[in-house]
Amino acid sequence: MKAACRQLAASGKTLGFVPTMGALHEGHLSLVRASKAGCDVTAVSIFVNPLQFAPHEDLEKYPRPLERDAAMLEALGVEFLFLPTVEEMYPAGAKTHVIVNDLSAKLDGASRPTHFRGVTTVVTKLFEIVRPNCAFFGQKDAVQCAVLRQMVRDLDMDVEIVVCPIMREPDGLAMSSRNIYLSPEQRQGALVLHRALMRAQLAVDRGERDPAKLVEIGEQVVAEEPGGRLDYFAVVDPETLEPATDLARGALVAVAVYFGNTRLIDNIVLAPR
Repeated sequence: MKAACRQLAASGKTLGFVPTMGALHEGHLSLVRASKAGCDVTAVSIFVNPLQFAPHEDLEKYPRPLERDAAMLEALGVEFLFLPTVEEMYPAGAKTHVIVNDLSAKLDGASRPTHFRGVTTVVTKLFEIVRPNCAFFGQKDAVQCAVLRQMVRDLDMDVEIVVCPIMREPDGLAMSSRNIYLSPEQRQGALVLHRALMRAQLAVDRGERDPAKLVEIGEQVVAEEPGGRLDYFAVVDPETLEPATDLARGALVAVAVYFGNTRLIDNIVLAPR
């Protein structure tokens, strides 16, 4: 993979990169299309990263439909598909982790304390292997995007982080590889995430400017769904992830809810006013 990417760089062509854990859906494919539109060549990696999973999480049952994924990427004209093994990515004796302090402990990081250490470590390794000009990520993982933007700035990485819009099912549910874990009842209940965000957006459209009031509105909506257990509903600065104090400068409204053992996330961005 290094040899192919270095040869490409020497030819002067631009390389777009979409790192994934597989189980691809339209959200992933939208990132591939964005890369295809903006770069000469596109590379996609599929690697279920064990460092992102705590011992009690779903590493072993995480879906791995590799042949299906590869066929979808081939149909879109992806030039490079990188499929490293765990042993290749983390050789015996490896001792280095990449940690973005502070941001990695907020929101999703508070619920999953070791998660972002795994994300930043593997993405750093992937960036070094591929050395893309642009790397494409989904807005659904807004906290991850903030962490990776900080990492790229801090380490002077020569890559542009491109964040693409959330892709949704027709009923509003944000697309996620974990949606397949939901029972029919949980799948219906999961619509509460988008409903809570839309209720907050409506309040802003009607003149509400108090972030604490938006949090209260969102929490009340989630509380009305008996099958869901709220992790957080937060209104924060999109870069620092600190609680927003002034909606005039814009804000990220983010929510995470458990349905059984399945944790779903979603968000909207409030534009500056």
